[in-house]
Amino acid sequence: MGITVRNISKTYKNVKALQDISFAVKPAEIFGLIGPDGAGKTTLFRILTTLLFADEGKATVAGYDVVTAYKDIRKSVGYMPGKFSLYHDLTVEENLNFFATIFGTTIEENYELIEDIYVQIAPFKNRRAGKLSGGMKQKLALCCALIHKPKVLFLDEPTTGVDPVSRKEFWEMLKRLQEKEITILVSTPYMDEAALCDRIALIQAGKILQIDTPEAIVRHYPKQIYNVGASNMYALINSLKAYEHKHSVYPFGEFVHYTDRRSNFNPEDLRRYLESQDLRQLAIEATAATIEDTFMELAK
Repeated sequence: MGITVRNISKTYKNVKALQDISFAVKPAEIFGLIGPDGAGKTTLFRILTTLLFADEGKATVAGYDVVTAYKDIRKSVGYMPGKFSLYHDLTVEENLNFFATIFGTTIEENYELIEDIYVQIAPFKNRRAGKLSGGMKQKLALCCALIHKPKVLFLDEPTTGVDPVSRKEFWEMLKRLQEKEITILVSTPYMDEAALCDRIALIQAGKILQIDTPEAIVRHYPKQIYNVGASNMYALINSLKAYEHKHSVYPFGEFVHYTDRRSNFNPEDLRRYLESQDLRQLAIEATAATIEDTFMELAK
């Protein structure tokens, strides 16, 4: 069972949070919703998990309509919000038992589904949830979202504020859950996580910019990107922005990513220009596009 979204729109007073959003998530697919804070990801998640009504459009989750069959959806999905929302004063085991009881099940009944995750937090089962580290809170929240064996799993920015090792472990857990035929919709502001999804939708200001596999999105980037470096990065950025032939300029790690308007661009022309701006230790080399480059180009 997957997800279908057709022409969903939502407005808060004068703010258009979602504008004619449409996409479909296949059964047992990891689908990523990629965009910055304020792009509309959480609003869409709340509509799909029946916590909010859309102003326009229709959607189904696991075959159920989000308006007319909301009770069936709530029994069929797991939802992990971006902010840790479990009971801080309950222990790890008490939180799990609580959520299992709400759904009329037990930890033992569905233990096989959470075993890989639970074994990592089992040594802390008597610790209050509020005293766990960020990575352990994340694992506990995922266990609670899975304890009733959902058909669809919603993860709203699940790795925000989590250390790199825990992020890597979390995505490895998602891949294992996918093998158990669970459909996963995950949102994230981290462009590097997009490459771990089967397909992604780039979203900005409530609009879908592009939907495809991560590989296809990168492959269709329209221009050659150059890594440009100099001893004075601040002056470099200002000089590149002032260059009459520039198409795009933005910082990217230790370099600046630069694209030129001209089809016959010669990097030596750029080098001479930057030298005339008294910039030294220049480095200009072609580089491959990333999902972040594509997002920045589409969002212009």
